[in-house]
Amino acid sequence: MSNFYHQTILSVHHWTDTLFSFTATRDPGFRFLNGQFAMIGLQVDGRPLLRAYSLASANYEETLEFFSIKVPNGPLTSRLQHMKVGDELLVGRKATGTLITGDLLPGKRLYLLATGTGLAPFLSIIKDPEVYDLYEKVVLVHGCRTVKELAYMDWITKELPKNPFFGEQAAEKLLYYPTVTREPFHHQGRITDLTRSGKLFDDLGLPVLDPENDRVMLCGSPDMLEDFRVILAELHMSEASHTVQGHFAIEKAFVER
Repeated sequence: MSNFYHQTILSVHHWTDTLFSFTATRDPGFRFLNGQFAMIGLQVDGRPLLRAYSLASANYEETLEFFSIKVPNGPLTSRLQHMKVGDELLVGRKATGTLITGDLLPGKRLYLLATGTGLAPFLSIIKDPEVYDLYEKVVLVHGCRTVKELAYMDWITKELPKNPFFGEQAAEKLLYYPTVTREPFHHQGRITDLTRSGKLFDDLGLPVLDPENDRVMLCGSPDMLEDFRVILAELHMSEASHTVQGHFAIEKAFVER
């Protein structure tokens, strides 16, 4: 049996000259948990060229969705960005990852902190009806350089609350906080700075991070992840694993750093 599912590209959307997303068919045998990633790629010179990509689709959806940067000379993304509808995509048979809500200790609030394409696994999680049963508030924070890079903003604010199955819960419990660093916007600044200063929590009307009530998931740039390790360590928050529940979880798989 092949190590990959051979899937078909269904759509490609270019958000900016550096960001794009795409959807593909999903084999009925492909299973994953919301927040996980899979190895995906293309056949290049007769061999599979693969990278880890978080699944932006929920595990109950019939299609797969991915969100990607464009690296001009990247071995894979330089090819992926030119995909057309009908092209073939390789998808690894096994999904994995550390952004699993079941690995976190019970809590009241879940913070999903992302920079750039690190948003992808959280798109999957905010489409999970169970996450709204687990938490009183789900806080999605997305940091980018420019407003144009805030992909999915309209979908999060306008379409998600209309979901016929959990839209009312999402409208009540999901707090979305987009922020940029290089141009004027109603939220400005790096997520780490906004957290340390307390502005993030003031703007949201929530108390500052508290190990007893708050759980955190992180996906984004290496610098952001390292900075947050320090912040969370200062709060005596422990990292979750598949064997021991913790206060926070970090995704370490990146597409072409």
